[in-house]
Amino acid sequence: MSGPAVDFGRTVLVSRGPRWSLRIDTRTAVACTVFALLTAAAVLISLAYGTYEIPLGEVISTLTGGGEPGARKIIIEWRLPRALLAVLFGAALAIAGAIFQSISRNPLGSPDIIGFSSGSYTGALVVMLLSGGGYYQVAAGSLLGGIATAFLVFVLAYRRGVQAFQLIIVGIAISAMLGAFNTWLLLRTDIEEAMLAAVWGGGSLNSLGYDQLWPVLGILAVLVPLALAIGPAMRQLELGDDAAAALGTRTDAVRLVAVVLGVALTALVTASAGPIAFISLVAPQIARRVTRSSSVALLPSAVLGAFLLVLADLTGQRLFAPVQLPVGIVTVSIGGLYFVWLLVREARRAG
Repeated sequence: MSGPAVDFGRTVLVSRGPRWSLRIDTRTAVACTVFALLTAAAVLISLAYGTYEIPLGEVISTLTGGGEPGARKIIIEWRLPRALLAVLFGAALAIAGAIFQSISRNPLGSPDIIGFSSGSYTGALVVMLLSGGGYYQVAAGSLLGGIATAFLVFVLAYRRGVQAFQLIIVGIAISAMLGAFNTWLLLRTDIEEAMLAAVWGGGSLNSLGYDQLWPVLGILAVLVPLALAIGPAMRQLELGDDAAAALGTRTDAVRLVAVVLGVALTALVTASAGPIAFISLVAPQIARRVTRSSSVALLPSAVLGAFLLVLADLTGQRLFAPVQLPVGIVTVSIGGLYFVWLLVREARRAG
């Protein structure tokens, strides 16, 4: 049995079976579709333009199995893995941002603001500079660094519960200290290793290929469904712990799982491409405003995050071509403007 319904002024589609029900908000579905189409268009453009430009028609032909051998090498072997990684990383960062903004109930509660990204970067940096580990060792160090930072921030912010304001202030302080420690590490190490680490620390998709794509895809195939599965429980947490507990939600368990998933998503991106800021801050809030959702929406945030990072990477590649800017520099520049606007908006609302 299915049909349209109106829920608090929003049109939804509801389908019910004997043991299941499916509820789809039409505005959210339309927004996700539009974001997905924009992402696909941005990916096609990124595959077509570079040092060697290829017509869009030939790009599409190559992706469908045709095309010249030279075009196939450029598109399939060189450009496609980078574009797909931008999609995956953007989605992962946006979901992580949505998780932490939901937990903190604050639009500033993203991993790059409250220090979790800095913790992941520190963990990866320690492994890179002190032990010279490979990809999987760096990924493990990034994950452990993010989890340790999250634990420290929550412990220091805990005062008969975790308040959003305390969490953000403590997170900013921890992030600043970790930034100083990272600088000290770079100054103490060999100049060549320090330069490589500094370039990686800018957040870049350069030199990434299929060797990074397949592990990332496999890990996200586990993390993303888990994150989407706890979405309803996180929305109940936004009502407050007492109300959520009254509805049968195990608040501490949900919060712990959400933090681990958010840190894991952030650490995965950091280990592969370095810290990429502001996608996790911007994407959930834009998606929330577009969908007019009362809470942070994970799926629209993911699709919009993918589009934003593909667009930022394309901008970094072409803005000062042939010089390529790290995508992290582009996202910081764009995100900084959004951050200023958000602060002004919140100040006016408070006044």
